[in-house]
Amino acid sequence: MRLTNEFLIFGESLIMPVTSKKSAAKTASKKTSSDKKELEIKYSDKSPGQPELVPIFNEIKKMLTPYEKGTMKLFGGSEGKIVLISKKPVEILGRKREELWFASALVQKGYVGFYYMPVYSDAEVKKLIRPELLKCLKGKACFHIKKFDKEIFSQIKDALSDGYKIWHKRGWV
Repeated sequence: MRLTNEFLIFGESLIMPVTSKKSAAKTASKKTSSDKKELEIKYSDKSPGQPELVPIFNEIKKMLTPYEKGTMKLFGGSEGKIVLISKKPVEILGRKREELWFASALVQKGYVGFYYMPVYSDAEVKKLIRPELLKCLKGKACFHIKKFDKEIFSQIKDALSDGYKIWHKRGWV
């Protein structure tokens, strides 16, 4: 019996032989984990400083929890990853979307990434964020939270509230 993998590339199905039984087992395990749609942590407990990051992650997780209502659903929450997603189908700029990621937290190597999509989808939201939190912004929507700081957490809480109100007004949640 010859093992094969099927890939869909540019609309064409390609069948390729599996080189070993180990790679077939890996492929099978990948399929089952993607079928479950479970969220995995990037660095697990191998990150330096991981114990210091757990309280930061837990604090952000606490702030996301009250927004799980209506079409807003929380996924993850353990093993260093949590995602808050609006499951309401919407059309944005002519594109239909089945879900919108609102915010998430992910324990990374040396920091907790707080991903806040309202700032990505609307430049006006960025103007509502206070300077201390803006200093943590390291991309379009990723804030690197490196220390347990009550002022930063207060600002994250305010940002979540503002973003939720804006998305609610637009009918996205």
